[in-house]
Amino acid sequence: MTFDAIGIAGTGLNVHRKWLDALSDNIANVNTATPPGQGAFREKLLVVSEGADSPGVYVNGVVESRAEGRLVYDPSHPYADEKGYVQYPNVDLGDQMSMLILAQRGYQANAAVVDRAKTAYESALQIGRN
Repeated sequence: MTFDAIGIAGTGLNVHRKWLDALSDNIANVNTATPPGQGAFREKLLVVSEGADSPGVYVNGVVESRAEGRLVYDPSHPYADEKGYVQYPNVDLGDQMSMLILAQRGYQANAAVVDRAKTAYESALQIGRN
């Protein structure tokens, strides 16, 4: 049971770490401009599912959002088209920061489970020695 708790929490740690990686990539590219129609950066999202053969959660992959980037009128930008528009990613910084907090708290919660399970396992070993 203790080892199950550590294993399951370990899968949660892995998922939250990968979520943090994707979010940090999204945040780093929030202001990456491109010429219109040349494929702006797209928000990265994780595909996660529960384990089929073993308990826990697993990342099945990372997908890009289907939403188009936003066009901003800035005729002075070097990437501006003939109409004065520049394309920016479809990433909303406020949403990303909110999800960053959720991912961080999830990571902390899973780390706490691992720590408590380890403490319980160590206590059981001490009982066996006495």
